Amino acid sequence: METESEPYVRLATLRQLHQVVGDLNTARSLADTVQAVADGIVAGLNYELACVNLVRPDGDLIVSAFAGSPAAEALITGRVGSRTSWDRRLAMGEAWGDLRFIPHTEGWVLIEDDVPQWHTEGPAPRFEDEWHPHDRLYAPMYASGSGRELLGVISVDRPRNGRHPGPWGREALQMYASQAAIAISNARLRSNMQRALIRLEREQQALRASEESFRQAFEYAPSGMAIAEMGGDQHGRLLRTNDALCRLLGRPASVMRRYSFADLVHPEDIGTLLRTSAEGGRAELRLGRRDGTYVWVSLRNSVVADTADGPRFLLTHVEDIEERKRHELQLAHRASHDALTGLPNSAELRSRLSARLCERPFAASAPEGTPGFEPPYGYDEYDYEHEHGFGFSPAAGAAGGYDGHVHSVAPTGGDVDDGTKGLAVLFCDLDGFKSINDRFGHHTGDAVLIEVARRLTTGVRDGDTVARLGGDEFVVLADGLGSADAADLAVRLRNAIIPPIRVDGRAVRVGASFGIGWAECGMTVEEVLNSADQRMYIEKRSRSKVHRRAG
Repeated sequence: METESEPYVRLATLRQLHQVVGDLNTARSLADTVQAVADGIVAGLNYELACVNLVRPDGDLIVSAFAGSPAAEALITGRVGSRTSWDRRLAMGEAWGDLRFIPHTEGWVLIEDDVPQWHTEGPAPRFEDEWHPHDRLYAPMYASGSGRELLGVISVDRPRNGRHPGPWGREALQMYASQAAIAISNARLRSNMQRALIRLEREQQALRASEESFRQAFEYAPSGMAIAEMGGDQHGRLLRTNDALCRLLGRPASVMRRYSFADLVHPEDIGTLLRTSAEGGRAELRLGRRDGTYVWVSLRNSVVADTADGPRFLLTHVEDIEERKRHELQLAHRASHDALTGLPNSAELRSRLSARLCERPFAASAPEGTPGFEPPYGYDEYDYEHEHGFGFSPAAGAAGGYDGHVHSVAPTGGDVDDGTKGLAVLFCDLDGFKSINDRFGHHTGDAVLIEVARRLTTGVRDGDTVARLGGDEFVVLADGLGSADAADLAVRLRNAIIPPIRVDGRAVRVGASFGIGWAECGMTVEEVLNSADQRMYIEKRSRSKVHRRAG
């Protein structure tokens, strides 16, 4: 039953409640807010002890703040009670609105559970509403909203008047728990926002540091670097180039932004560039310099996204491989060319000759009148051959099938030119070279071979091959010649070799014997060379010894 002074008690309590709730909202951190909740119970609601238990992410509750007893605070702060035990407590005893009161007559069963607790022994109550040390009063704190998510539980003990709280005291505690829940939610929100801002600032700092590191790595890289657009109408356009690439190509960065790699690549390498995939693509090709020359480079591509869903760019690493390519070409040239004369060697000669031959003889065609064989509709034999440009008749195709190979043919008229053009193989053997070697030594012999190679090379057309087979033997491959053309060429080359060759102030002379063979499909390389070699020996024996004398 309320006393006459109850209205004044209510007014005083409201003032104290207003003060402690205000303190809740001035706390700067979550820990300060929780401690302010516990302190407010002791300062404003007339309880000697107060404990605040907060729900952890795993659902259990931890003692986060304690007020009223340093000894109790040291004992139980930071300890954890299971959610199961707390749910059991909040379902026991008497429900005072949202509050839960468990009298000592029922609470003895909770002494051994895992919820952190602080209590002292005391005598039995002398009157009905006297507070017993084992009485328990809990004020759950729920998040705002329809879900009523449990944020924590306020536990209070030892009312200063020694009695169970009346209706007004219960309502005040429930109101305070509600305000405390709001304050804790706001503190958590502020804390999360602060952590998010700190994390964002750190990420931005890391991003700025990363961008600066990338800029420095890009700008000061010893090899070329470029960033180009991907997709759209401007695909491949250079957006940014570093100093190394600008120096390599002799073009300023402002000019480089006008180009794409397709504009700078050597015309013969455009296919290589187009076949290079964007992600992890590699290619070796030539890029044009400002002075019109080309430099060999190695391109390595990777795709870079500006943001998670932002535009993508192509980052290209450009390495100067001019020296390596030059070395490779030198090695390849050494492997395929004679070290003394610089002419293609025997292996290269055989490779070039083999490329012009196939196993099927061109003459192996279906005989005239073969049943069921006719040229395609609308083509006579001449039209079919010249339209497709492969130089074979439908009859030949019927025998061996279309393979795209340009067959090599030989004139069939002997010394009489029948109009057929083929690949002439001129086998050249020097006359009198051995005597020069024996009389004047290998130094003079080498000089003679070098001069003969020069004269042979000068006497043929661009595209013809002059090779040194070995020793004093040379071979000339000349395509598109008839019988008379090949004979004329042999005479011209022989006449070019005959004039004296001066070595160390001494004039020496060599002669030359030529044998003319023809490369024809169905023959092997050795058969072609042997045929020309035999004809050369026939020609050498047919000439008088005086015409072959040299020295």
